[in-house]
Amino acid sequence: MNPRQLQQMAQQMQRQMQQIQEELGQTIVEGTAGGGAITVKMNGHREVQGIAVSPEVVDPDDVEMLQDLLMAAINDASRKAQELAEERLGPLMGGMKGMPGMF
Repeated sequence: MNPRQLQQMAQQMQRQMQQIQEELGQTIVEGTAGGGAITVKMNGHREVQGIAVSPEVVDPDDVEMLQDLLMAAINDASRKAQELAEERLGPLMGGMKGMPGMF
């Protein structure tokens, strides 16, 4: 592969990477806890976009349970966002292995 072809391949991969990053920023995943009592919406960059809490899980005498449910829902959403990113970026990263000097 000559240097020009290598440069063109790198530029194409960079464009694909930018497109995937934009898509990840716009794609929303949902994490839940407590049988859906807490829902966390997160984009593919793991930025929280929204949190919904059912009133029945808000107990002033058991704030710890609410905190645990929030943490579980956030972790669930984060795991789903990570899986989404790996799924979208996987084919691109696999293609980089064939490039000289990459991985």
